[in-house]
Amino acid sequence: MDMQNLEVKFDELKAQVDALSKQTAENKLSMVVFSGDLDKVLAAFVIATGSVAMGMEVVMFFTFWGTPVLRDKKKKVGGKDVMGKMFGAMLPSGTGDVKLSNMNMGGMGTAMMKSLMKKKNVASLEEMLSLAEELGVRIYVCEMSMDLMGFKREEFIDYKDLGFAGVATFLQEAQNSKVQLFI
Repeated sequence: MDMQNLEVKFDELKAQVDALSKQTAENKLSMVVFSGDLDKVLAAFVIATGSVAMGMEVVMFFTFWGTPVLRDKKKKVGGKDVMGKMFGAMLPSGTGDVKLSNMNMGGMGTAMMKSLMKKKNVASLEEMLSLAEELGVRIYVCEMSMDLMGFKREEFIDYKDLGFAGVATFLQEAQNSKVQLFI
């Protein structure tokens, strides 16, 4: 084999190795947070912060019923249509308003769970969100869900790594993630 053929074979091999390295999973967790239930969102943040503590990069994509969890109760925005006003009134405004998925019992179960969490020194959802921000968990809010529910960017929490994106952005993040979850 002459030198020119050897160089061609080397270039082909290098291209194959480069293609394989792009397919290698990164030490990253990409999570869809679809639920807005207290227990499920809390679990999502426990997993997210635990993953960062283990050295993983974490991206959370809040969509549909998970979206209202990130609204800021103190922020009021005008200019909404009727449907936007209805969704805004019916759905939780932030972490403090979310309810349990089971045994809510008109809010009694949620209050009991929050009380028990405090008594047992389990971090609240608000504390977990703050910890996630401190640890560098990136959060995206689904723009399609925002549009459907009539939410505006101005009514979401202040969070260092909060972005607004569509499903393509999440899929790009998740494509090479070692772990992908749907909660």
